Amino acid sequence: MATSEDLAGIPAAPAAGPSAPAASGAVNPSALTVEQLARLLTASGARSATEETIRRHVQAGAPTAADGRVNLVHYMAWLVREVCNADGEN
Repeated sequence: MATSEDLAGIPAAPAAGPSAPAASGAVNPSALTVEQLARLLTASGARSATEETIRRHVQAGAPTAADGRVNLVHYMAWLVREVCNADGEN
């Protein structure tokens, strides 16, 4: 699991609205840049979560917001679906 020390270099995402946490330096998992996502996944132990790989996934249809930010949960769901489809599972 990523520690706050692992994530120290990840700049905070802008607030997404009135319900967004006001904690200084907080990373919004529903609005990550590709760079933030790559650092977060790498800090969490992912071996192939490079910016280049994530950009290829976005080009292949991984969901993003209009501003290009990635929702961590939506991205992971998309990735699981892609892996299951590649393996022939539903």
